[in-house]
Amino acid sequence: MDHPLIDLINQKIRDAEKAGDFDNLEGAGKPLKQEEDPENALLNRLVKEAGGVPEFVSLSRELAKLREELRETGDRTRRQEIMKEMSMMDARIELARKAHR
Repeated sequence: MDHPLIDLINQKIRDAEKAGDFDNLEGAGKPLKQEEDPENALLNRLVKEAGGVPEFVSLSRELAKLREELRETGDRTRRQEIMKEMSMMDARIELARKAHR
């Protein structure tokens, strides 16, 4: 089934072609770059442009903060808590890396 506005869309495209809006576009006549993940190319581009990062990257940043806190903390109880958090974070990072592949 066609989109309900397909006729309007096609007319807008024809009008733009007649007006020369598609002439001399950047990259005209050049092949499109190959995408590693063509099914999700648009989504991946939007996430990247919005500053998004894969989960394992954000988790790695959290792990770095935990390491810094561990270096600065002298309290034994808190150090043990941080080490447990770091261990769990390592596991989460590994799972996120596997999911990203």
